[in-house]
Amino acid sequence: MCLVHRVRRFYCRFPAVRGQTKRRAVRSQPAARIKSGRVYDDQRCSRVSSYPVGFPIERPMQSTFRRSTLAALRGFALPSDAISIVPSAADYRRCLLEKIASATRRIYIIALYLQQDEAGQEILDALYAAKAARPELDVVVLVDWFRAQRGLIGAGRQPGNSTWYQAQNLEYDEEVPIYGVPVQTRELFGVLHLKGSVIDDCVIYSGASINNVYLHKLDKYRLDRYHLIESAPLADSFEHLVQREILPSAAVHRLDLQSPPSSRSLRSEIRAFRSDLKRATYDTSAGDKENGQLRVIPLLGVGPRNSLNRVICDLIASSKIQLTICTPYFNLPVAVTREVNRALKRGVKVDIIIGDKTANDFFIDPDEPFKVISALPYLYEISLRRFAHKHQKAIAQQRLNVHLWKHGDNTFHLKGIWVDQRYTLLTGNNLNPRAFNLDLENGLLIDDPQGQWTDPREAEIAQLMRNTQRVNQYDELDTLANYPEGVRKFLKRVSRVRVERLLYRIL
Repeated sequence: MCLVHRVRRFYCRFPAVRGQTKRRAVRSQPAARIKSGRVYDDQRCSRVSSYPVGFPIERPMQSTFRRSTLAALRGFALPSDAISIVPSAADYRRCLLEKIASATRRIYIIALYLQQDEAGQEILDALYAAKAARPELDVVVLVDWFRAQRGLIGAGRQPGNSTWYQAQNLEYDEEVPIYGVPVQTRELFGVLHLKGSVIDDCVIYSGASINNVYLHKLDKYRLDRYHLIESAPLADSFEHLVQREILPSAAVHRLDLQSPPSSRSLRSEIRAFRSDLKRATYDTSAGDKENGQLRVIPLLGVGPRNSLNRVICDLIASSKIQLTICTPYFNLPVAVTREVNRALKRGVKVDIIIGDKTANDFFIDPDEPFKVISALPYLYEISLRRFAHKHQKAIAQQRLNVHLWKHGDNTFHLKGIWVDQRYTLLTGNNLNPRAFNLDLENGLLIDDPQGQWTDPREAEIAQLMRNTQRVNQYDELDTLANYPEGVRKFLKRVSRVRVERLLYRIL
């Protein structure tokens, strides 16, 4: 079933999303009264809820941070030379291959997908070669369960990558187990979006999956961030999560073996697994709370109001001078938008780096036949235009700077947050409602209170700013009238039936 049909079927199950006015049931409270469709408590007169029943959209987080939670986070101390930044996708591919070839104890590869193409074959061959050279190596590959068993979106019926995994398993004598991890009973409502591979005592953190474009194997690349962090306790905490929280689950199965169970047969196990993941954390018992030293703090989150979401909002709320945000899809959650607005009001300079719509991985040339998935870049541009229109005064005063990235036919996949001269967040979180509610996400927060890592940090931002152009006026961005005919018709249709807001929350 195609993506739009899945959305339509799910959407039809929840009439409240279509504009009906039913409200959530509110627990009985003494002296409760109703005013303007909202429930109030007479004693405190505080608004409780005004959300419709239906799809589990995120609730806005508490807007007033009584105290920062950042100081209480436990992390692992690092020397300033423990963090290395890899400058490009091609360098990242070479680095990954070198690390795999030199591994002596463990290799844990975690990605949304390992694609059957030249780059994917190169990585998988390297894993089998490393295992053959050192049979004692602990090798584990994690990919999303659903993504591995389907073809590319919009490409028609195709065998998934799991068929290739099984063929490779039969071809080699060594075992390189590839596990499929289901985060939700359907891919549309949640995927494995964890980042960070472990090779010996090095954590290789990037938002990139494994295919030709992410690894710049051929002529095109997809720009991301690539960091190497040498830290044995951090690597141990990543391995601990996989071995204690993921692999023991009855929902997780090897995809490189013949005849894996059907997704339908695993529904109850998947639901139980997701429930367990909501309580899971990285083991930071060997770490320290804020101590004035350079630290790295691993974070995990799935579902609304998780700890990673809270830290993201707390980070933005803590900004005093400078806030920089990268996201490939401009569709900020309510809580993030609120904190960005507040940062602007208190005088923080805000830079947002976003890919131009033509640098979006879902963009299709207007001369090609229209596909539903190709409308997504235009939806994101509409969202960006609204935001820029609202903040045109701040843009004119250069307190808000929106930078659009474009470099030939290459695509943009950056995500992350930089706060003042202290905090840097590495994450695969796209800073959108889907990431805040549905997918299994993680991140690494680098806390640098003494500025030990300032130069590499600033150099990375400068590198990412290359090939960007500042938006000086909101009307520099295209409108519906400028879009291709197929996109215009589709967006008008979804707007008319009020499914647009649902699309923003799940895509």
